[in-house]
Amino acid sequence: LGNIVCRCRSHVKVKMVFSLLISFGTAVGASEGIKASMAKSRREEHRSRKNNLVVHCPKSSQFSPYLEGRQVVLSDDRLFVDTGTAHDVPFGHPFEGYYLPYPESRFSGLVSTITHEAPIMNWIFIDPVTYQLRFGNRAAADGNLTGPWECTRHDRRLTFCGWEGFSAVLEESGIWGLYFDCDGDGLQRMLGHDGRIVIEIELLRRETRSRKPEFVLSEPDPQENEQLE
Repeated sequence: LGNIVCRCRSHVKVKMVFSLLISFGTAVGASEGIKASMAKSRREEHRSRKNNLVVHCPKSSQFSPYLEGRQVVLSDDRLFVDTGTAHDVPFGHPFEGYYLPYPESRFSGLVSTITHEAPIMNWIFIDPVTYQLRFGNRAAADGNLTGPWECTRHDRRLTFCGWEGFSAVLEESGIWGLYFDCDGDGLQRMLGHDGRIVIEIELLRRETRSRKPEFVLSEPDPQENEQLE
């Protein structure tokens, strides 16, 4: 009888240990699932948050002071570096954009506002013929290189097709246009014969500043004034 009781107790202890292990595993799995869900939520929030694009020159050159820390702007149908000297007066519309799934595709597109007067967004894309960064509506974007647009995990730098191949090119007009080095040769095949200056750059995402709200002061209500008096 004593042996039977001992075996029963041992069986109960084993079941308790297994139950504890299963409970612990379930708790750990749930905790990891919550962490993964929170990380994904933070990532999606960051991707949908409106950002400016700021230029960084990874290699120092005589042109770095003109480009470093400058904002990317939209003008006509292209993206440029705002190197103007007038205080707080960009020569184009500052890039203010975020990631958005490109229609009828499995990758992320990139959109930006094009004016402050109306909530109009355009797609950012790369011209496969000129390698210029451009913008336009869906009809203009289709047929061009529209994605995938992503960002680096830690520094939040803009990437296209998984890498940073952006360059600033000094145009004949004296402004710096944005290009993507599709061939990985420093734009030599595309622009080497032109003798134009090509500077390798990185595009940093920086959260947009909140604009001052428009306060509308209503006329005082005479009846309310009488009550206050």
